[in-house]
Amino acid sequence: MFLNVRFAGLSALLLALASAAPQDGAGDADSGAPRVLWTVSAVSSVAVSSTPVLSSAVSSAVASSVASSIAVSSVIASSVISSAAVSSAISSAAASSVISSGVASSAISSAVVSSAISSGIASSVIPTATTPSAVSSAIASSEISSAAASSAISSALPTSTIGGTVGEVSGVSYTVSGTYTIYGDPAPTNPASLATSPSSGEPPYNSGSGTEVGWQTLSLSSYAFSSYPVAAPSAVPPIFPDVSPLYPPPPLNPGSPIVPDFSSAWDIAYAKAEAFVAGLTLEQKVNVSTGVYWEQGLCVGNIGQVGSWPGLCLQDSPLGVRYTDFNTAFPAGIQVATTFNRTMMRLRGYEMGQEFRGKGVNVALGPMMNMGRVAQAGRNWEGFGTDAFLSGEAAYETVLGLQSAGVQACAKHYIDYEQEYKRTQESSNVDDRTNHEIYLKPFLRSVMAGVASVMCSYNMINDTYACENDRTLNQLLKQELGFRGYIMSDWGAQMSTLSAMAGLDMSMPGDITLGSSTSWWGPNLTAFVENGTIPLSRVDDMATRIMAGYYLLGQDQGYPNVSFNAFNAYDTVHNLHVDVEGDHYRLVREIGAAGAVLLKNTNGALPLQAPRSVVLVGSDAGNGAMGANGYTDRGGDDGILGMGWGSGTANYPYLVSPMDAMQVRARRDGTSLTNWYLDWDTEGAAGAVEQVEVAIVFVNSDSGEGYITVDGNFGDRNNLSLWHNADNLIQAVAAANNNTIVVAHSVGPSIIEPWVENPNVTAIIWAGVAGQEAGNAIVDVLYGDYNPSGRLPYTIAKTLEDYGVFLVLGGESDTLLSIPYDEGLFYDYRRFDQYNITPRFEFGYGLSYTTFGYYNLAVEVVPQYDPMSYDLEKAWAEGCATPQGEGSSTALWLHRPFLSVQFIIQNTGTRPGTEIPQVYVHFPAGSGEPPSLLKGFDAVWVEVGEARAVRVVVSRYELSVWDVQAQGWVKPGGEFTLSVGASSRDFRLSAVIPI
Repeated sequence: MFLNVRFAGLSALLLALASAAPQDGAGDADSGAPRVLWTVSAVSSVAVSSTPVLSSAVSSAVASSVASSIAVSSVIASSVISSAAVSSAISSAAASSVISSGVASSAISSAVVSSAISSGIASSVIPTATTPSAVSSAIASSEISSAAASSAISSALPTSTIGGTVGEVSGVSYTVSGTYTIYGDPAPTNPASLATSPSSGEPPYNSGSGTEVGWQTLSLSSYAFSSYPVAAPSAVPPIFPDVSPLYPPPPLNPGSPIVPDFSSAWDIAYAKAEAFVAGLTLEQKVNVSTGVYWEQGLCVGNIGQVGSWPGLCLQDSPLGVRYTDFNTAFPAGIQVATTFNRTMMRLRGYEMGQEFRGKGVNVALGPMMNMGRVAQAGRNWEGFGTDAFLSGEAAYETVLGLQSAGVQACAKHYIDYEQEYKRTQESSNVDDRTNHEIYLKPFLRSVMAGVASVMCSYNMINDTYACENDRTLNQLLKQELGFRGYIMSDWGAQMSTLSAMAGLDMSMPGDITLGSSTSWWGPNLTAFVENGTIPLSRVDDMATRIMAGYYLLGQDQGYPNVSFNAFNAYDTVHNLHVDVEGDHYRLVREIGAAGAVLLKNTNGALPLQAPRSVVLVGSDAGNGAMGANGYTDRGGDDGILGMGWGSGTANYPYLVSPMDAMQVRARRDGTSLTNWYLDWDTEGAAGAVEQVEVAIVFVNSDSGEGYITVDGNFGDRNNLSLWHNADNLIQAVAAANNNTIVVAHSVGPSIIEPWVENPNVTAIIWAGVAGQEAGNAIVDVLYGDYNPSGRLPYTIAKTLEDYGVFLVLGGESDTLLSIPYDEGLFYDYRRFDQYNITPRFEFGYGLSYTTFGYYNLAVEVVPQYDPMSYDLEKAWAEGCATPQGEGSSTALWLHRPFLSVQFIIQNTGTRPGTEIPQVYVHFPAGSGEPPSLLKGFDAVWVEVGEARAVRVVVSRYELSVWDVQAQGWVKPGGEFTLSVGASSRDFRLSAVIPI
């Protein structure tokens, strides 16, 4: 069974995904309950305002003596039960076991009339479109005092019995006060077996067996969340919970005001680190900062043991643990970005983090956040697309996910590393405003997520190497962003001993060139300190930052040992073949399907309806002759494409091809299924598809890191054509079959003009690079088991020239390339909008098997509650630049919700599905900004005919531009407008921003 995810406004206390595992390599639709990943217990008090709960949640939790906090919230309200208990379960189960035992007798006053219970509560599920007046009349709008709520909790639902699992919540807003504990997936069936104290040192959200669970207790003070809000917006206090990266708030919908503050956790980590470093000799401090050299340890990067401290294991990649076995090959960064789904971003990070930790890796070398400036750039697929806001949110959620598993994340590559060609011999020449508003943004969001480490890149920035660039390392990252972790070099990117003074903290892998056994640091750094060239205080700071990252994630508490040898698969001593996969294939498949973008669908071509005959055409449809891992670091394009090539890869435990998955479906449906894999034999392909009901052509386009060349592509793509004669193959098949469907597994945009408008090409799916479950994921979409909801994280142009930004090539072997970023802010969709260029498919575009309507836009300023930041907020409103200082660009007041954007989405089609509403801000004329900028998005599950209220918040930071002279963020003068729609060019609602 395989379930569409219903991200219809997830509560901050639960995450839901598919409930059952795929069977037989394919899958069929299932409308059952979501899979609960985190459950709640030990709620000391709950206060709820207007929170409808699905009957499945109530019946599964409230009906038993173990009641979920959400279910409790729906019955025990502290203000008005306007749309609270909205299921027959409460009337039949809760009324007997909860209300009768305490709530009804001591908490609910006579104002709660019996008619409300019989006519309102027992009326199944009230949709969010129900007006407040209708809800009030149904449930009598009865007021219950907070004292009554306390009485209800103490007498009817004692803290010791609160727990269990919760179904999907489609609510409005609620507030939790006190503490709660979050347990792992799968949720134990016996809450009494749950751990209640951090005694074992296990990671949070641990997915152990039965009673082996992780723990999380998070102290809160009026911790306010917004699920899908009531029609009339209400003020929400902007709370900054003081939490640890080990225990971040769960993924929040974009209407939430929650901004976590990790400063106290850093303070504690620094205190431990300073105490440790104080006991080291100079040589030991240097050793903390210097790798043990290439291939001299078990991992791709290693810090050796210092005293009783075991050192560090640093390991690729951004999509899974590299150079090992029994691991998961997750979808690439570009794939999860295409989902526009924060929860999937977080879960992908968390499940990868589980695997890194399970293998004994201290530092996961990801996420990767290059900005896709050049459409041909080889490593774009590792990152999150071309938009700074989307990339920033994906980076933020990925870092939170990774580190919540106890693994240090590493944000890379810092900064302006946007092509492979001559990457160590080029200078990216970028102006200050462009760097701040685009390329720095994902790193800013990573710092706000508490990232432990950052990796500087190979290139120069304005003629100074990235790993010894005082401006970018010290002034921007450590000072302006307030980064408290450590900066490591990319492998071999360190260029001098004095890089320590420019802000570099760790040399990786330690030697000057790989395998040279010489180092810029090590004995050289020791000598530079002893002769006074580099102060001892700087070496102390380097070691302290590294150790702080270690303590921040609790790696001093029972952390696993490294259980693999990255360089010797036959090492029987260290290769323990620890299986860390768990059930992670489920999420891989889910993201693969959610990241598929339906670009074209005519004549009802999709979804497939048990066709009598199907032919799969193209080598991408099948398994490669070399096998899934036949090419080193996936440096070859043979069969189904699940990832690009280079250090950003992982071994496949298996790789499901489209043919593998289609065979299961064909057997079930009685479909005749054949294939034609010869890409260059177009005549044979045409013959194979004649008189066949459906022809599906699978094509791809590959790229990767520059140390590997594939089919003449030196990392970067030579052009934007699809590979393996794809254009000719598609045209030949379409000429012979009038129901030709094209599926493209591509690392990025490609030019598809030769066939995109061919009427015989009835459907196109951009399937991305989906990891080990790629075949299952695309078949789920083809058959409608998963209603496609992916959106393009880049623009697909009509010609390469339309992009206006290209690879810089040429030069001799020792030539230093100059790469001017003359386009400034205007690349990808910003350029297309600025110069009125018509794309083939715009940024944010994607179709569904259903349709959606947008209604009732309301934009208002969120009331403020923090007197400490009043003067700063007032100055910003008057057009003054934000003050300079440590952490000035990550100041919480600047990122607090400022605008509340609310609207209604209704499913006007015939299938349930997920819509991706996008919020774009149009800055005042004369501000120098592009015409439209993405500033918010959500993933909203909507049933057929249902209407959902959506709330997105926008911060002051997102309404600011970088003032180069003042060196601060400024709100430009003039009129701001805002649009909500389905893509960067499909606006459905617009309004003037009231500022």
